[in-house]
Amino acid sequence: MTTITGEMLIGATALRGTETEFHAVNPATGETLEPAFGGGGEAEVNRACELAWAAFDSYRETSPDDRARFLETAAQKILDLGDELVERASAESGLPRARIEGERARTVGQLRLFAEVLREGNWVEARFDTPLPERKPLPRADLRQRHIAVGPVAVFGASNFPLAFSVAGGDTASALAAGCPVVVKAHSAHPGTSELVGRAVQAAVKECGLPEGVFSMLFGSGSRIGTTLVAHRHIKSVGFTGSRRGGTALMEVAASRREPIPVYAEMSSINPFFVMPAALASRAEAIGKGFIASLAMGAGQFCTNPGLVLVVDGPGLDEFLTSATTALGATPAATMLTPGIHAAYSAGLEKLAANPKVTELGRGAACNGPHQCQAAVFVTDAESFLSDPSLEEENFGSSSLVIRCPDISSMRRVAEHLEGQLTATVHMEEADTEEVRALLPTLERRAGRILVNGYPTGVEVGHAMVHGGPYPATSDSRTTSVGTLAIRRFLRPVCYQDLPQTLLPEALRDGNPLKLWRLVDGKLVDGKLSRD
Repeated sequence: MTTITGEMLIGATALRGTETEFHAVNPATGETLEPAFGGGGEAEVNRACELAWAAFDSYRETSPDDRARFLETAAQKILDLGDELVERASAESGLPRARIEGERARTVGQLRLFAEVLREGNWVEARFDTPLPERKPLPRADLRQRHIAVGPVAVFGASNFPLAFSVAGGDTASALAAGCPVVVKAHSAHPGTSELVGRAVQAAVKECGLPEGVFSMLFGSGSRIGTTLVAHRHIKSVGFTGSRRGGTALMEVAASRREPIPVYAEMSSINPFFVMPAALASRAEAIGKGFIASLAMGAGQFCTNPGLVLVVDGPGLDEFLTSATTALGATPAATMLTPGIHAAYSAGLEKLAANPKVTELGRGAACNGPHQCQAAVFVTDAESFLSDPSLEEENFGSSSLVIRCPDISSMRRVAEHLEGQLTATVHMEEADTEEVRALLPTLERRAGRILVNGYPTGVEVGHAMVHGGPYPATSDSRTTSVGTLAIRRFLRPVCYQDLPQTLLPEALRDGNPLKLWRLVDGKLVDGKLSRD
């Protein structure tokens, strides 16, 4: 069994921070968990970043297979932590064992998936314009392009996924796969979990013979260490999952640097849920139950829970509201991740309940423990929503607002008014097709993922997934933080003109030694079937 010491991991070493100490708290009991964790400061940030920079050129040119083995080794070492990891993560988050075990499987699965991506090789995106020395009026040089790692990446652990969006989560996995050393700022809500996982990754670095600066992990309970990390000259990109306030603060720091860098921040989304007239008339009861189940999943602490429902007044509306109210009343209160998240959620409920434009539809079962989320649904009309910006604010937890629209035109007006979203869900029948067709362009402009007759909670880790969207859902709508496309955030193209074979990277040499797909003079060539 690994002993949690409260130490940060900087390269191959473990050391105790000298800044303000803090403890994890079990949100289900209010118990303070041992040990104390020492926060890091400027010296620790500088040491981690210097090591990452020293490791960068060597690590980014390791073979895809070597990096794949590293990711697989890290995955296995996380599994080898066994019950100690599950029990500590559950204690620090209040999440049930089954949820933690599922998240561990997702974390390990992401690492192994990116190992497959590395071996497959398309992420290199090799391109060739063959030389045309006789072309008139000017000859064409030998041009070859590949993608390389951008540099050391700062990753911020998320509060709501102590494993899958944390120390060895999707941002870390995709950055390491791209060839970027990673410096993690662990979330202060689950430092013990973070240390356990961090030590597993640290051990994988050593076992695979990689430079020690490939991975470091820092602690700190305030914003200072995070802003210091993003401002460091050796950090070249940032992965963040959290609040809009936190994400925009890091964006400002990154933009104000002498060398501005990209921040890939996943922040705020209320995930509109559209129930079209024919679907409402035919499946109102089932949709109402499904909506509440999605809303209450994980105490509503998913980035994609449906925080806004749009329905048109007409047949089935009363049945939908009754079904949702009944399901809501049977929904037990659930422990939230931290006392701070619980306090913010409770304040959000009070604000909605006090709004004269809003009516409370119902609440879930009463709380019977500390820091619990009582699910709640409120109702307003389209005109009230459009005239009150506060109604569009995310209330992180099992809270949702139903907007009654007098007609389809009003529903489209609301859709056009919305900010950027991670998801948009549509429940429809065949009779709704033309109305959905007219709505679809708006949804494409507003969301990164569009669902039909499903529920947005639950994000598949695959090749086609987009977990992103226009601001404020994310800071860059061209990217995703889930799925294999996430690797592109941490790569950039480089063109090589007339370099001799001995100086070309292996991915671009004649003979295609890595057997990659290549775009040669605009035509895609399968390197496994032919050699150029």
